[in-house]
Amino acid sequence: MTGIDNILKQQREYFAKGETRDINFRLKALRTLKETIKKYEEEICEALKKDLNKVRFEAYATEVGFIYTELNDVIRKLPGWSRVKKVKTPVAQFKSTSYIVSEPYGVVLIMSPWNYPFQLSIAPLIGAIAGGNCAVVKPSAYSSHTSSIIKKIIEECFESKFVSVIEGGREANSELLSKKFDYIFFTGSVGVGKIVMEAASKHLTPVTLELGGKSPCIVHRDTNIDVSARRIIWGKTINSGQTCVAPDYCFAHKDIKGDLITAMKKYIKEFYGDVPCRNPEYPRIVNERHFSRLKGLLSSGDIVAGGDFNEETLQISPVILDNVSLDSPVMQEEIFGPILPVIEYDDIEQVISYINSRPKPLALYLFTGSKELEKMIVKRVSFGGGCINDTLVHLATSEMPFGGVGESGMGGYHGKWSFDTFTHKKSIMRKSFLIDIELRYPPYRNKLSMLKKIMK
Repeated sequence: MTGIDNILKQQREYFAKGETRDINFRLKALRTLKETIKKYEEEICEALKKDLNKVRFEAYATEVGFIYTELNDVIRKLPGWSRVKKVKTPVAQFKSTSYIVSEPYGVVLIMSPWNYPFQLSIAPLIGAIAGGNCAVVKPSAYSSHTSSIIKKIIEECFESKFVSVIEGGREANSELLSKKFDYIFFTGSVGVGKIVMEAASKHLTPVTLELGGKSPCIVHRDTNIDVSARRIIWGKTINSGQTCVAPDYCFAHKDIKGDLITAMKKYIKEFYGDVPCRNPEYPRIVNERHFSRLKGLLSSGDIVAGGDFNEETLQISPVILDNVSLDSPVMQEEIFGPILPVIEYDDIEQVISYINSRPKPLALYLFTGSKELEKMIVKRVSFGGGCINDTLVHLATSEMPFGGVGESGMGGYHGKWSFDTFTHKKSIMRKSFLIDIELRYPPYRNKLSMLKKIMK
């Protein structure tokens, strides 16, 4: 029996005892997790600095602080979410009462990526614990320092029979996916997501897939150019563009494209200085393979901003590409880096047609003062979620689900949606013995007219 087999055996036995189903147990576990994160907050930020060169502010805003907000919301609302929900019963089932029970799946697997390694490991874990499950967390090997501190925190918080962390690379991933789990939550690339779904299908294991894709940004001629440029550059360069919902490419109306590029260049300099790739506070690319891949995309258009890079620190200054062809290499794959192609448009119908001809994106951003255009894009274009007149911030709330559609993923989480993701909704109808209507029982002669009156 392997180490993973032993962990799964222990977790199944522990789950069967029913302790994780108790609401007070779950709340205590979540509070313990929060206090332990606070204890190791400095070490978490140091690990994120080592892995991705994230400064303390960015590490707190996008990872640690995000988790505090999520924990606070779940702890406050979990008692209400977990209550039995009474629902109406059809008259045909008189005399009955109906209700829905949210029950945990059992032992769940959480596989997280390297780009937001702390947030994207702990946020789904919060949902798994809130739902009453046992969990195995598999953080990314690419963000090894953060993975180590996650393991340290989890081992201090919980016994391995409840929550366990498995470190390692592809071999560990393959072994985990060969095992039977009751639910799999995966965040990562589309390619690996397909592998996860294929493995899950062998056991008919339900999955949530948080993937990615090329998220478009549309800037119409009636926008506030300066504020739009500032928000686009912020969304594109945070974590050096290594964000699944970063604006991947930008459609700019021909009347304002030049002014938009000028404004974006201004904000790159304002944010990161004349040579961002020499700025010690500017995040780096995660490894040499991704660094080389991004450099190879720079020839896809005319570089009108940036283009310099630092081989030693794996930093690439934010790049704006002009005169980009829709069939160029940079438009064929998710960029996942600080490169922004800007494409001119005149007719919004052509933009809609192009986006709808591609795989459905995880996010879409529209900058406009027109309510009519906003309604048109939201109604006619399918995407996971997005913003009007901003970027990224739609995922920073527990009041809306975050997730993709089509190739950008399936399922959603954050807040109550995390609880719902990690619980099965069990429907129960309780019938009374006081009345037993003869209508439903054979023989059926002369009963159809009465049935039609009830079920018309």
